[in-house]
Amino acid sequence: MTDAPLIAILDDEPEIRRLLSAALEEAGFRTLGFGRATEFEAALRRIQPDACLIDLGLPDRDGLALVHRLASQSGAAIIIISGRAQVQDRVTGLELGADDYIIKPFEPAEVVARIRARLRKPQRDAGPGRQQIRFAGWSADFDRYTLTSPEGAETPISHAEAEVLRLFLDNPRRLISRAQMLETLGGTAGESFDRAMDVRISRLRTKLGEDPKNPRLIKTIYGAGYIFLAELG
Repeated sequence: MTDAPLIAILDDEPEIRRLLSAALEEAGFRTLGFGRATEFEAALRRIQPDACLIDLGLPDRDGLALVHRLASQSGAAIIIISGRAQVQDRVTGLELGADDYIIKPFEPAEVVARIRARLRKPQRDAGPGRQQIRFAGWSADFDRYTLTSPEGAETPISHAEAEVLRLFLDNPRRLISRAQMLETLGGTAGESFDRAMDVRISRLRTKLGEDPKNPRLIKTIYGAGYIFLAELG
């Protein structure tokens, strides 16, 4: 059980924390619950959760700002659980770095399934050495969630950005359609998913030092998808 993934739950409603903890622990996860953002942020100095469930309606902090900061500083999967059901709320949450967005009320079994999908790693990459991949002079470390440039500068990447980069690295020089992204990365088809993918790819391009008008590594094929042009190794 000590090797089970750790899920941090941030919600100011004790009953929701209890409900989520019970469902997740029954499914084999470990959990830690927090009612305030300050408690959660203090705990992050000593723990490294595999995934974080975050409510946006927090009493002591703006939930979206917290999501954005966490996405830029942590490799944990981030799933928003919120009563805000508007499309724009979902789009904003995904654009700021969340991996998924679940609307309250929810079924605990759905939350468990979404977390499993986010933490699942392709079996073909389970062998030794596959968590660090080199391409075009760069190095991607999927254990530490970092990119290292040809000059040796290290940049953190979020879990969401790492998922997209991993998909590209698994399929170099192949067209990857939106449908393939949806099937591989999970999510709900529609505007929010498309915008989230656009934002993740834009951030990856920035971190890879790409010229947005003439990208060398991630090429957009309008109306079809994307091609990752780098050779591995």
